[in-house]
Amino acid sequence: MAQLFYMSGFGNEFSSEDPRCPGSLPEGQNNPQVCPYGLYAEQLSGSAFTCPRPANKRSWLYRILPSVKHKPFTAVPCGNLTENWNEVEPDPNQLRWLPFTIPKSTEKKVDFVAGLHTVCGAGDAKSRNGIGIHMYTCNTSMVDRCFNNSDGDFLIVPQQGEILITTEFGKMMVEPNEICVIQQGMRFSVDVFGETRGYILEVYGAHFELPDLGPIGANGLANPRDFLCPVAWYEDRNVSTGYTIINKYQGKLFACQQDFSPFNVVAWHGNYTPYKYNLKNFMVINCVAFDHADPSIFTVLTAKSTRPGVAIADFVIFPPRWGVADHTFRPPYYHRNCMSEFMGLIKGHYEAKEEGFQPGGASLHSIMTPHGPDVDCFEKNSTAELKPERVAEGTMAFMFESSFSMAVTKWGLQTCQRLDKSYYQCWEPLRSHFNPNWKPSKK
Repeated sequence: MAQLFYMSGFGNEFSSEDPRCPGSLPEGQNNPQVCPYGLYAEQLSGSAFTCPRPANKRSWLYRILPSVKHKPFTAVPCGNLTENWNEVEPDPNQLRWLPFTIPKSTEKKVDFVAGLHTVCGAGDAKSRNGIGIHMYTCNTSMVDRCFNNSDGDFLIVPQQGEILITTEFGKMMVEPNEICVIQQGMRFSVDVFGETRGYILEVYGAHFELPDLGPIGANGLANPRDFLCPVAWYEDRNVSTGYTIINKYQGKLFACQQDFSPFNVVAWHGNYTPYKYNLKNFMVINCVAFDHADPSIFTVLTAKSTRPGVAIADFVIFPPRWGVADHTFRPPYYHRNCMSEFMGLIKGHYEAKEEGFQPGGASLHSIMTPHGPDVDCFEKNSTAELKPERVAEGTMAFMFESSFSMAVTKWGLQTCQRLDKSYYQCWEPLRSHFNPNWKPSKK
């Protein structure tokens, strides 16, 4: 495959032309009477026209045929993709899933869209306020079909297998330990190269942005320069057998047919684009004295709510780093939280639960549900020598944290058959260390 090229920066004003058509971007205006090369001008708006300039998102696409040229949409089966948060009764327990099963290609061909499974979520796409968390498990590439999410943004976290994503803006190769964001309304197709699995955080009504740094200053965490955006690439291809556009709209799937490739954008400019990021570039901020800083210091991207400081969803990672805190129990502490915490593991062993929490699996600790280290982690780290040590070496765990109280789907609780019903037992052996006769040691 030919080398892919990218432009760097988060939320920048980009412009790109396919080098096969130099001069394809109009000069000095967006919508000339006749576009260069006889192209059509089409704007993709990711925000209201009247949003303040810092929040105003739009791009202009110059394409061989406009996206409006298609047959009518009709409803198609949604499979295990859902926005029905009332399928089963609420479950406040600590939940953990074994690695989600990837279908064998010898048994059934499953592409990215057919392999979407909703695990949990909350809110409503119609009112533009909520989230969904999905797994994708697939084994074959999308052929003459693409996906378009009218409901919100997809933050995609590959766990097994690289994915080649073709978008209207160009191509991106995304590997495990990288993430990508496909924003609302952008059409894309996914090629895979074997059995493939990953996680998706979907947000309605907000776009992901870099968190404010406050006292950290101007630099740190995910730096804007490390985000990569594709360069223009087009195909002028007629599809006589029909090209299928799959549209996720109000939580349901619809499909329409057209006789040409939707990836016919010769040039584009704007600040509303897909992008990717390599998690190894995250500049970790951490405690260097005692106690813990809150895990918000590991936030890569945030989708803000209308309440200051409260996120619809944060994407948080737990990367390799040094642990040096003195007089401190260093792993994550026992905790109850007003947020929902969905965790996944890309690779390695998570520090607080080295055995049961596996790559390709997940856990959910719902609002005010207690959680924390298992008994082995607690006992080991209560007596460990506190010397500088590498934490999470060879590991990458992450968290989708949300202010929404998420409901788990029937697929997540029952159909997938990956729920670890023994999860609670990892805390059962915790014993009392209380000593009413304890006295402080003399110094």
